[in-house]
Amino acid sequence: MTPISISKTTYKRFIIGRQGLWPGRRFAGKDGVAAAIRNSEALQLDPLNVVARSQEIAMWGRVLDFHPEHLYQVAYDERQFFDYGGGLFFYPMEDFPYWRAGMQHPELYPRWTNFIAEHPEVLSQVLEAIRERGPLGNRDFEGNQAVKSYRGRKDTALALYSLWLKGELMVHHRQSFDRYYDLRERVLPLQHDRIASDQEALDRFSRKVVAFLGLTREKRWPRNLLFFDMQVSPEQAKKQLAALYEQNVFTKVNVEGSKEDWIALSSDIALLETIANGEIPSAWTPLGPSTLDEVTFLAPLEIVSARGRAKDVFNFDYIWEVYKPLELRRWGYYTLPILYGDNLVARLDPKLERKTGTLKINGFWLEDEAPAGDPAFADALGKGLARFAAFVGARQVDVSLIQPQKLQVHIQKFLE
Repeated sequence: MTPISISKTTYKRFIIGRQGLWPGRRFAGKDGVAAAIRNSEALQLDPLNVVARSQEIAMWGRVLDFHPEHLYQVAYDERQFFDYGGGLFFYPMEDFPYWRAGMQHPELYPRWTNFIAEHPEVLSQVLEAIRERGPLGNRDFEGNQAVKSYRGRKDTALALYSLWLKGELMVHHRQSFDRYYDLRERVLPLQHDRIASDQEALDRFSRKVVAFLGLTREKRWPRNLLFFDMQVSPEQAKKQLAALYEQNVFTKVNVEGSKEDWIALSSDIALLETIANGEIPSAWTPLGPSTLDEVTFLAPLEIVSARGRAKDVFNFDYIWEVYKPLELRRWGYYTLPILYGDNLVARLDPKLERKTGTLKINGFWLEDEAPAGDPAFADALGKGLARFAAFVGARQVDVSLIQPQKLQVHIQKFLE
């Protein structure tokens, strides 16, 4: 197989475009929210609500005039998605049978498997309560004994979590982001009530992880399967890769500046070729402003920039610093990367002061090569801030800490 070769620019544009972030928002409405998640393959969730939750910011960057309630409606009301796993992602409901394949392997979850084996009476207590009373959350149980765990302080909390990982419980809904669990058979749509084989699960997640990342280094592909709790031996990985190349599911790619082999989905090669020709795939046509017309703020857990990918894809330094002590932070508590065109050019640290309705920008950091003096960039930044302020429900925006002063003055006209 002869690999195709792509430039660094094509690589970058494909990564962000495959995830629905470039060249602009191409989804709209509640149906667009569901389509955007399926296009992304998975959406990571987080409870922190400094300005909006990470998953909501991620959808705001993909869906024109996004309404956060639509995200939870398509998941919990319409049962199109389920949330699962230690990393906590939304996945399409049709993936659930493949996750159940892994749930049959207790060795993947030794801590929780041990808890289940050692506390059968607590699990029975929790299951019986939910069976009789309907969806219940951690706060609905007093607990029988205190425990020390990052997953809870009561034995019943750990029972709920263990049964959720095992697939006997699913999240029925959330309230203030707290989980309310119900029996799997009362949540899972009937058409998805089956357990896939191990090979079916490996085939599905082998493809899915490449779609999720856009492109991945061949040598990292086995490790990337951990996104879907898949563990494969070196021998299994070698055999599976060979089969997927032979079946034309995967195609090798050479990326400019890299000496490693990369993997793309063969079904994505036409997209790569279109981008390499300097064109935009027709399916990616924005429904609103492009990212050159209006900047987009990327979510802190955004897959194109989190986990070190900002450096890899954009040569842009970024770390989410919410868990760092103040004195060790390089930027700010909830700093977000700023996408302008196909580049990350700056960072800002926003906070919504809900009592006053003020979106306060606590910090702003331009890259050295950012077009700070370009009126077109200033316009795009002002428009992006205005859209973001409307999204989070801010009545006013405090940009007094944005520098240089000329840029601050310029964007102010979009915020009045």
